[in-house]
Amino acid sequence: MNIIRRNIPNTLTCLNILSGCIAVVFAFHPAEMFGQWAGWQWACMAIGIAAVADFSDGFMARLLHAYSDLGKELDSLSDLVSFGVAPAMLVMNILGHNPSTPAWLPWIALFIPVCGALRLARFNIDTRQTDGFIGLPIPANAIFWIGWAALAMGGDMSWIVNTWVVLACIVLEALSMISNIRFISLKFHNYKWKENERRWILLLASLLMIIFWGLAAFWPVICIYLLISLAGKSK
Repeated sequence: MNIIRRNIPNTLTCLNILSGCIAVVFAFHPAEMFGQWAGWQWACMAIGIAAVADFSDGFMARLLHAYSDLGKELDSLSDLVSFGVAPAMLVMNILGHNPSTPAWLPWIALFIPVCGALRLARFNIDTRQTDGFIGLPIPANAIFWIGWAALAMGGDMSWIVNTWVVLACIVLEALSMISNIRFISLKFHNYKWKENERRWILLLASLLMIIFWGLAAFWPVICIYLLISLAGKSK
């Protein structure tokens, strides 16, 4: 029983990386239909499942007191695939699917997992990131690109795949992961407005935008997260 309990978090982490790998496969077929959904939608769904598994493995580790060095390293490796490589492949192939995209631009998307790897490596050895984050968390990176993909593939949003817009998004968003910007944690120690003002603003604004815009809302949500984090010290 102890063996099973110890390995429940690691099993969830393995689901994370499995979902990330599935997302990578679908990312190479962004416009192809698989049932009622296109490849980009399946890729986003797989990344979403990976995010749920990523949250759940930490929750179960705390609940079952099943911490391990193996679990910590496995979590980082899984996050790199699901939230670094998978969204980069999604961006790369959506750009490649667009005939107006310069041939060199899709390759710039590889900058995303490089910065993601640096972000995760620094997080593992940085003891300052207990109540907040230094640099954009890599799951937020994936959320940003899911929103971008929905805008790029979901309608008349030609501006979102403009060469210079995409280049700026990739470079600035990737660099934010390895920046010294202090991003707020969404963990609530209590639910008082005064002590959690920025958290409540972010959550309520995100909820409203997701209700009205669906997946496309994830792109501005992360932009708001950045702006709110810059507005004050992390709590």
